[in-house]
Amino acid sequence: MEIRYEYSRKRSEFGRPCSFSDLLAEVTVDIPPDPSLADDFIPQDPVDFGVQEGPVMALHEVNTERAQVSVRGVNHVEGGWPKHVDPKNSELTTRYREEVEREEVYTKTVQRLGFVMEHYIKQNNTIDIYEEYFEEEEEEEEEEEHPSAKTINVIRDPNRPRRMATHLSWHPDSNRAVAVAYCSLDFQDSRKDMSFDSYIWDLAKPYTPELTLKPSSPVVTLEYNSKDWYHLLGGCYNGQIVYWDTRKGGLPMEMTPVEFSHRDPVYGACWLPSRTGTECFSGSTDGQVLWWDIRKMSQPSEKLILDITRQDQLKEALGAISLDFAPILPTKFLVGTEQGIIISCNRDAKTPPEKIANIFRSHIGAVYRVTRNPFFPKVFLSVGDWTARIWTEELMDSSSIMETKYHTSYLLDVCWSPVKPAVFFTARSDGILDVWDFLFHQKEPSLSLKVSNDPLLSLCSQDNGRIVACGTKQGAVSLLEISPGLCTIRKNEKTLSSTMFEREARREKVLQDKYRERLLREQERLRARPEEQEDPQELFKQARADFLSSIKAERRRR
Repeated sequence: MEIRYEYSRKRSEFGRPCSFSDLLAEVTVDIPPDPSLADDFIPQDPVDFGVQEGPVMALHEVNTERAQVSVRGVNHVEGGWPKHVDPKNSELTTRYREEVEREEVYTKTVQRLGFVMEHYIKQNNTIDIYEEYFEEEEEEEEEEEHPSAKTINVIRDPNRPRRMATHLSWHPDSNRAVAVAYCSLDFQDSRKDMSFDSYIWDLAKPYTPELTLKPSSPVVTLEYNSKDWYHLLGGCYNGQIVYWDTRKGGLPMEMTPVEFSHRDPVYGACWLPSRTGTECFSGSTDGQVLWWDIRKMSQPSEKLILDITRQDQLKEALGAISLDFAPILPTKFLVGTEQGIIISCNRDAKTPPEKIANIFRSHIGAVYRVTRNPFFPKVFLSVGDWTARIWTEELMDSSSIMETKYHTSYLLDVCWSPVKPAVFFTARSDGILDVWDFLFHQKEPSLSLKVSNDPLLSLCSQDNGRIVACGTKQGAVSLLEISPGLCTIRKNEKTLSSTMFEREARREKVLQDKYRERLLREQERLRARPEEQEDPQELFKQARADFLSSIKAERRRR
């Protein structure tokens, strides 16, 4: 059966706009309830209905006032003694202690408490509550973590005009504070009202300095004494060496006389691991390394002139712009010079020329930093021009065993990670911090982070490798927290790093031997045929003619 219905409409009504109007509602279809159908259904009781309702939230931001906090403590003195016993008098306290120990009650009490204590000690030693059951799974999870870093704080120079944060040093006591040396290294910087002060910042109170150091000349470098935490060593812009006792305020305890000090700014100063903890040495661009004892700073105890010709002439000396000393090698130290040469020195040598042990021709320009690997002291790292290079003292007069790629900006500082043997940090002049892990990537950094728009001048990592401090040209110190994957040593990582350094050292030695063999063969060939040696002027004319002919051929081709 065919059902068809035709709709008819006038041609003039096609395309007309719809005209809507408000009308009252009307029922078109109605199906009334049928009670006879109720027996076919089963009532549902209870009935669940899902309703989702959440409050409408709005995000508002407001810049509140900075809260000034202060740290306060209580000085607890010894108590519990009777009134007639002075706790400061050792004789009275000893006599009273002996009287108590002779009492019968004391003996019975110690025996009773000893039995209880022994029971609880055995109970604690039964099960190791800190035992790790799934160490391997945790390591696998850490390997999958992507390297990252975040800025947790920024410490700024409180003075104007702004100065450079030239050097950083962490407090040896759990890195609770950081000492920052502020100085302008720009040539003939004669801005008015330039402050000479440097500061010690407590991380618990980053808004105000814990101590203000007031030297007579701007401080270029600062270094904490690892043996005596209250002693702070500083090298000044005018060449003097000063030291502070932080317990006695911000004024220097003593400084070296100008006539016996350096003639140029002191770019490096290090403490020596002596028995008294009072010995140190310094290096400057005047070409001298001087040894000092803070108990007698009237004149240096020893002097070394950095003359690589070994003639001990100050006019031939190279300017020291960086120093490195590792306590594990108490007689050796490294000097980075303005001329791009690294000098390895040995203090125990008999004569001054013999103290200059090895020379490494490293960079095109100044060596801004040189530092030994904390796990392998014979391996050290240098930074200058556009690269960072890794060297080993086992290869004399050779090139570096490893190096980073050439950057478009200068590299100004570098430091090793204290917990991972193949990880180091580099600071660039475009404000970027690079984190390199040569065990996994040697062509590209594992992490690059834009820290500041100003050049990064100084770097220093905490002992746990978790926080890295970066100082900028405008005096801001950024504290960066590194992800756990870059500050947690993995299983066999030290062995793998040692194997990598040894392999690269062997490769470099093979290349060095082949180069020397080729030079010897060339010299023997020239000695065997002296009559066939060509005139250098003729060689130059021939090369010039070949060059001009190639240019003419290229012009004709175009």
